[in-house]
Amino acid sequence: MMKNCFRNASEAFILFLFLLRAYPASAVEYAVPNSGSPYVSFAELKNDQILHVPTGIRVTMEQMMETIATARVIYIGETHDNLESHRIQLEIIRHLQGKGKIAVGMEMFRRSAQQDLDSWGSLSEAQFKKLFHKNWGMGYRLYQPIFEFLKEKHIPLLGLKSNKETEELLRQGDGIGSASLPDMDEGDLYHRMSAMSVFGAHQDIDSSRPYRMLVLWEEAMAQTVAEFLKNPDYKDWKLVVLTGGYHIQYGFGIPKRAYRRVPHPYITVLPTTAEIPDELKDREMNVKEVSIPLYAADFAWKLPYKILPPNRIKLGVGLEELEQGARVRSVTENSSAAKAGIKKNDVFLMVDGQEVIDVDDMVGFLQTKSWGDTIVIKLRRDGSEMSIEAVLQKPEDEK
Repeated sequence: MMKNCFRNASEAFILFLFLLRAYPASAVEYAVPNSGSPYVSFAELKNDQILHVPTGIRVTMEQMMETIATARVIYIGETHDNLESHRIQLEIIRHLQGKGKIAVGMEMFRRSAQQDLDSWGSLSEAQFKKLFHKNWGMGYRLYQPIFEFLKEKHIPLLGLKSNKETEELLRQGDGIGSASLPDMDEGDLYHRMSAMSVFGAHQDIDSSRPYRMLVLWEEAMAQTVAEFLKNPDYKDWKLVVLTGGYHIQYGFGIPKRAYRRVPHPYITVLPTTAEIPDELKDREMNVKEVSIPLYAADFAWKLPYKILPPNRIKLGVGLEELEQGARVRSVTENSSAAKAGIKKNDVFLMVDGQEVIDVDDMVGFLQTKSWGDTIVIKLRRDGSEMSIEAVLQKPEDEK
């Protein structure tokens, strides 16, 4: 066949040299177009379309799941506050659960939480919320449908993220290169380029320090994945990993670090949002794009950006979370809280007999009420506990 194309090897070599001159080497030439999607720009997809990134072929959910069935580990990224990200995570988990044994690993829990997670099926919702708040902070309502399904189906939950003690060792510069920290690889050029493009938006910080912490997070999560793969109790199980999209995009975060420890088949699913609504533009990061010669993921799932609805009912306080309860940071003048006598530094313990675990609890409770309702808040002030009635009154500027 070659004889039909070139008369001899010299002719072929001359053409090769011509092509080299015509397309000079540069960083951009070696990058995958469209931020890691060579055939189809994510912007061309319609909402809820799924793209097989390496081939540019659009697939159905069922076709994607057939491919996923070949993997031991399925990484599903997310934008933390996008409800649609969590919707598709739950869809994939539901589908996999019906096909065989699965466990779910989450960035939102630390490795140190595993003992509690092993018995989380017996924890009350209040106890589990406290565990979530201790490990991650606010946002329980975003993941609540996933938690409810996992608990109903008795699906094991694994904590992925590094422990606070380990992170503190890294901050202090202790334990580097020792058993105190996981095996840390900081040598991936493309990972570092990508990370520095993010940290570059913060010129006032030493970028090497947040980069090393990022590596620690991903190595700790990869270590948990590897331990799962080596555990004989999970020999025939699949692991679904839920984490921020950055940690799986291009595969050089958690996936590569887990594969370095235990080679295994895996799939990455990256929720992607090309258009951000104007009212959410402030959530965008101004990141300088860099040229990465890697596929963004195995599959990209185009999604709209939906967040929790704005708080309809407000008490008129600013709250900060404590280990137990929520402390009042500020009280709005002429608000329902001010009229009820609530003061700065009061600590909310219960509302209408329900324990206040965190700010989310208080916000969620208020959204079940209407203007004109009366609520009873049990609080602690100057070491003493008391109950205060507050009438939820619509602010003057909303009447």
